[in-house]
Amino acid sequence: MAAAEAVRVRYVLDSSMSRFQVRASATGLLSGLGHNPTIAIRDFTGEAQISAAGPADSSVELHINAGSLSVTDDMKDKDRREIERLMNDVVLETAAYPEIVFTSSTITAEKTGEGQYRLTLNGDLSLHGATRTEQISGYATINETQLRAYGDFLLKQSDYGIRPVSFAGGALKLKDELKFSFDMVARRE
Repeated sequence: MAAAEAVRVRYVLDSSMSRFQVRASATGLLSGLGHNPTIAIRDFTGEAQISAAGPADSSVELHINAGSLSVTDDMKDKDRREIERLMNDVVLETAAYPEIVFTSSTITAEKTGEGQYRLTLNGDLSLHGATRTEQISGYATINETQLRAYGDFLLKQSDYGIRPVSFAGGALKLKDELKFSFDMVARRE
């Protein structure tokens, strides 16, 4: 095991070259009038320890500043501020739960080309005071200087004790399921 640890290469996330976002969808009687906000995750760090044996014998860790999420849609400033206030104060409760963390436990990799892989990461996601095992699928390209991973996954807010926000007596609310998409770039250290 010590020999495998010695041949790992560390790639550190370059958040300035990466994109990570969440898409929420409205539901209810007035959903046609509501927003389906796209939310950018602005402040995140992470690393991948890639084994010489390949991605399947590797690990990934990601840390997100929960208070860094911001609405990117074109809308009135008043609406944007209200959605962000609700997201921070009511939904994520960022004062009590300031960090979101994903730590992989296993990675399954299927080689699709030279330095290219289809990946499935299983790991623990800690969000809103709860930790659950999640599965994230995506693709990665790895070379001597850079790792790029991209894909998307779904997450239910209720799995983490989060109640989807509703307005107008429930006639307009956000769906429980959120769609996350990512395009991450990490540099070899």
